[in-house]
Amino acid sequence: MSKPLLIVESPTKVKTLKKYLGDQYAIAATVGHIRDLPEKEMGIDVEDGFKAKYSTIPGKQKVITALKQAAGDTELVYLAPDPDREGEAIAWHTAEILKKKGRIFQRVLFHELTRNAILKAMESPIELDRNKFEAQQARRILDRLVGYQISPLLWRKVKGGLSAGRVQSVAVRMICERERAIQAFETEEYWSITATLEGSAPPVFSAKLVKNLGKKIKISDESTAMGIRDELSQQAFVIDNIVNKTTKRNPLPPFITSKLQQEAIRKLRFSAKKTMSIAQELYEGIELGSGGPVGLITYMRTDSTRISAEAAGEALALIQERFGKDYAPSKPRFFKNSKKVQDAHEAIRPASVFVTPEKTEPYLSKDQQALYALIWKRFVASQMTEALIDGCTITIQAGTYQLTATGSVIKFPGFMALYLSADDEMDSESNPAKTRLPILSKGETLILKQLEPKQHFTQPPPRFSEASLVKALEENGIGRPSTYAAILTTIRGKAYVEMVKGFFVPSELGFIVNDLIIASFPEVFDIEFTAKMEDNLDQIETAEAASLEVLTRFYEPFKQRLDTAATQMISMKGVGTLTDLDCPLCKTRKLHIKMGKNGHFLACNGYPECKFTSNYTRDEKGRIQTVEPPPESATDQVCGKCGQPMIMRQGKFGPFLACSGYPGCKNTQSVTPAGSPQETGISCPEPGCTGKLVQKMSKRGKVFFGCNRYPDCSYAMWDKPVNQECPLCHAKFVVEKTSKKEGTFLTCLNPDCGYKTTI
Repeated sequence: MSKPLLIVESPTKVKTLKKYLGDQYAIAATVGHIRDLPEKEMGIDVEDGFKAKYSTIPGKQKVITALKQAAGDTELVYLAPDPDREGEAIAWHTAEILKKKGRIFQRVLFHELTRNAILKAMESPIELDRNKFEAQQARRILDRLVGYQISPLLWRKVKGGLSAGRVQSVAVRMICERERAIQAFETEEYWSITATLEGSAPPVFSAKLVKNLGKKIKISDESTAMGIRDELSQQAFVIDNIVNKTTKRNPLPPFITSKLQQEAIRKLRFSAKKTMSIAQELYEGIELGSGGPVGLITYMRTDSTRISAEAAGEALALIQERFGKDYAPSKPRFFKNSKKVQDAHEAIRPASVFVTPEKTEPYLSKDQQALYALIWKRFVASQMTEALIDGCTITIQAGTYQLTATGSVIKFPGFMALYLSADDEMDSESNPAKTRLPILSKGETLILKQLEPKQHFTQPPPRFSEASLVKALEENGIGRPSTYAAILTTIRGKAYVEMVKGFFVPSELGFIVNDLIIASFPEVFDIEFTAKMEDNLDQIETAEAASLEVLTRFYEPFKQRLDTAATQMISMKGVGTLTDLDCPLCKTRKLHIKMGKNGHFLACNGYPECKFTSNYTRDEKGRIQTVEPPPESATDQVCGKCGQPMIMRQGKFGPFLACSGYPGCKNTQSVTPAGSPQETGISCPEPGCTGKLVQKMSKRGKVFFGCNRYPDCSYAMWDKPVNQECPLCHAKFVVEKTSKKEGTFLTCLNPDCGYKTTI
C-alpha cells in the first residue's frame, strides 16, 4: 500500500513541507488550477441549473498524469491547496480527478508554513468545504454569464476584441466617473494670510488667519487679501488663549490584504500584483541558509486583523528585549473586526517575530526583503505602546481678526519608534507647522515680523492610483482580498484605462464602452448592486444562501436586459462621439472622435464631402486639443527594394522609414530615435544573400529582425542577434533570449552547438 499523498498548489510548498514532514507522505503539487471552464465557450448550461462544464486546462494533462501516478493505490489523500475559495476549488477538482473506490479525501489548511503549524494542521484534517467551493463556483459562473454574453454584444456594437467583466467594469466605471468629476470641476481662487510672529521667548513662529468678527474668513481675490493685510498690519497681535493637550496615538492593526497592497504601493512603489506575488513567495517558504525553506509570513489573503495569542506573546517578548519595558503594554493588543469580515484567517504577520529583517536580509531578494520588513514592522508596532503627542494651540487676536498657531512634538514615540504608515510619513513631510511652539503667556503682545498673503486654487478630486483604487473598492464592498490584485491587473491590461504618472485615466474607448454598458445594464454594473452580490457569495460560503437561488435571481432580469440591448444598444461603428469643436477645414460642421485601426482620431462629420482628420490630446480638464501631424521629411536613405528615396513618416509605433514610391512600393524600415535605420552590423545568414540584419517592427508593434533586402530575401527572426562569434562552433553571431527560469542569456542558433551563457 502506498503512503498517504499530500497535494499542495506550489512546488515551492513541496520543498518546505518535505523539510518538516520527511518521508511520512508522498507530496505533489497541482501547480495552480488544473480544471476550469473552457476558454472558447461559456461553459454554463443555464437550463440545467447553471451546471458548469469543466475541462482540463491546456498544458495541465502532464500534471494530472503525475498526480495519478503519485496517488498510486493509496487510500488516503490530503488536499492542502491555499486556504481560500480558489484553493478549495483546486481541492475539489483534484478530488474529482483522483476519485477511486475506497479512497478517502481530507482537507488540510496551512495558515502558515512553520513546523508547529504544519504538524498541527496534519493532525487535524477536515472535510472538504462544499459551501466554500459553491461560493467560488458561483463567482466563476456569474463572471461567465456577464463576460461571455456582453462581450460579443460589444463586438457587434463597437469593435471586435472588446470585453466586459462583472467586477472589472465596475472598477472602470469608478475611474470614468472620477474623470468626469475632474472635467466638470470649476476651479475657484482663494487666498490665505500667514503672520510671522515673535514673542517673549524663542522661536519665531507662524499663525494663520482664520476668523473675522467671530466668523470663518473667506478671501476670494487679491484685492481683498491685500486690504486685509494692510488692515492687519495696523493691529496689535495679542495672545487670547493657549491650550496645551497631550493626545495618545494608537498603533494601526497588522495588515489585511487590502492595506498591505495600499502600503506597498505607496511605500515601496510595488503594484498590487507584485505585492501579492512576493507575499506568496514569503508564505510558501524561502531558503534561509542550509536549513531548507522557511515560511516567513502567514497566509496573505485575509480581511481579518485577528492574531493568535501565541504570536502576540512573542511580539511582547521581543519588544521588551529590543525596546525596553516602556514600549511594551501590560497585555497583548487585539483589534476588532468589522461585521462584514469573513475572519477565515489571521492578519498578515511574520510566522515568527524572532526571524527579524536583519536575519533574513542575506537570503532574500531586495523586493522580498522590503516587503517582509514592512510586514514585520507593522505587526510588531501593532503590539507596542501608544505614542504620546504634546499639542499646543495659540489663539491670537488682532483687532476683529483671529489667528491660530498650532504645534506638536512627540513626547514619547511608542510604536512610532519602529513604524510610520505612509499617511503619517506624508503628513510629517507636508506639515511643517508640526513643531514646538514657544512658551508664551495669555495676554502677551507679540511682535509682527511679516504678513504673507498667498494665492490658492481649489483642486478637483484626485485621479485614482492603484492604492486609492484598492481603498475605494474595499470601502464600497467591491471584490474581496483574493480579487483586488486581479481586478487591477485586468483593467490595466485592457484598452479602457491607461496609467499616466501613476494614475488611472480612462481612454476614449473606456468612456464609450462604460457609457454603453451602464445605459443597457444599469443594475449589473451598479456599485451597490455589485457589493450586494459579494455579500451573496459570502452567504453561499456560510450556507446562508443557496447558489442556485442567487444565480437565478441574478440571471432572469439580466437576460431581459441582454435581449433588449441586442436590439436597442447604440452601434458606435462608423458613428463616433460628437465634440463641440468646429471643423477647421470646411468650417460648417463639427468634429467627431472616431476609432481607427491605429486608435482614436478627430474627423469631420461631413465625410466624405470633408475629409479633415487630426490626432488629438486632452488637457488636465479633459478638453480636446488637436495635434498637427509631423511633416514627412526627406532622408539620405535609399529603398533597398526599388532604389527610390526613403522618407520619414509617423506611425502608430513612432517614426519609421517608408519608400517614397508608395503605394507602388511598400517597403518600410524601423529607425533609431535619431532617425537612422536600426542596423545590427550582422550579415544576413541566408546563403547567397549580401544583405544586413536590421531591426523591424510587425504590424502589431512587435520588434523582430530581418534582412534589409526584403522582399528579395525573406530571412527574419524574433530573437535579438548579437554581433559576437560563438566560442564553440564559431558561428558569426549569437542571439539574446530571455526566460522566466533562466533570465537573460546568450545562445547559439546552431542546433548541434549547445552554447549558452548568462548575461
